[in-house]
Amino acid sequence: MNQTSAHSCGHDHTGSSNTEVERTTLLFSVNDRVGILDECLSLLRAQGISLTRIESRPSRTPDWDYDFFVDLQTNFPGSVDKAVEALSSLTNNVRVITTKSTGQHGKQCATVPWFPRKMRDLDSFVDKVLEMGEELDSDHPGATDAVYRQRRKDITTLARTYRWGMPLPHIDYTEDEVKTWGVVYRKLKSLLPTHACREYTHVFPLLEQNCGYSENNIPQLEDISRFLQECTGFTLRPVMGLLSSRDFLNALGFRVFHSTQYIRHSSKPLYTPEPDVCHELIGHVPLFADPAFAAFSQEIGLASLGASDEDIEKLATIFWFTVEFGLCQQTTLNSHGVKETTVRAYGAGLLSSFGELEYCLSDTPQRR
Repeated sequence: MNQTSAHSCGHDHTGSSNTEVERTTLLFSVNDRVGILDECLSLLRAQGISLTRIESRPSRTPDWDYDFFVDLQTNFPGSVDKAVEALSSLTNNVRVITTKSTGQHGKQCATVPWFPRKMRDLDSFVDKVLEMGEELDSDHPGATDAVYRQRRKDITTLARTYRWGMPLPHIDYTEDEVKTWGVVYRKLKSLLPTHACREYTHVFPLLEQNCGYSENNIPQLEDISRFLQECTGFTLRPVMGLLSSRDFLNALGFRVFHSTQYIRHSSKPLYTPEPDVCHELIGHVPLFADPAFAAFSQEIGLASLGASDEDIEKLATIFWFTVEFGLCQQTTLNSHGVKETTVRAYGAGLLSSFGELEYCLSDTPQRR
């Protein structure tokens, strides 16, 4: 989108400068020279536009030195169009990211779907879970276990009340929960040397050393989040259950991973119908400590910000076949010191499931 115009939301505001407020986010790129930013902002002021936020970063393109994101607000229809045209005299890389117009009845209409602009905006995802959490389907192993259901409710309540900037909820896991974790941990760890990718097996011992990973302890999100932030800038955030693809991917754009804290039912420790703490901490977390993987995950997240529903579906598909169920080829030395190419797992859905991890590297599945 190269330009935008005022959106009336069905109201006639001809000749009125105060019945509609237009809020717009622009991206423009410039080369470094004295006074260039002031020149750009002067062009905005000339159109009667108020600046409510400005952020800068080194440009992602080789033709420019800096990218600027600016949030604008104006009561004058057409002023954003004029500002874009004026900025084009200084740079040919100026884009409208999103526009919202508030009409005289307070109704908003947006040219693109809403997306978070800052970490605190992720708080709006708290209650937007699709399924699971404290509500269990009838075929869930814990559906008829009243104690288990209450336990999940207690844990999801902590996630519901969490807000950005608060300490991550500390869970005192029960002996039964730690035992379930231990079964999963031992089974999966036995396969890691022969089934997990090199990057995963490099990080896993570091999690044991720094975050309390062991078969006798379920690590806390706070400890893991602090470790990840030091490694790659990723942080964790508690969640009640499954998020929509849009919300989940949007958070990745901020290097934030939503993690559940409840655990699967003890009657079936090697099976879970939904993401639980085993899937999140054993499957996903290790590779978020790898710089290349963290950057790849964030790129998917950034692409999801303001994306259409169709593009969200495409991005979610990419995520599913890579981050969740991806396999890769890696060169290793065999017992005779000869290089050979082997297939290894890096998808969290594989690395957190003993059966899936065993199966994916057998001769049975078809690989593409």
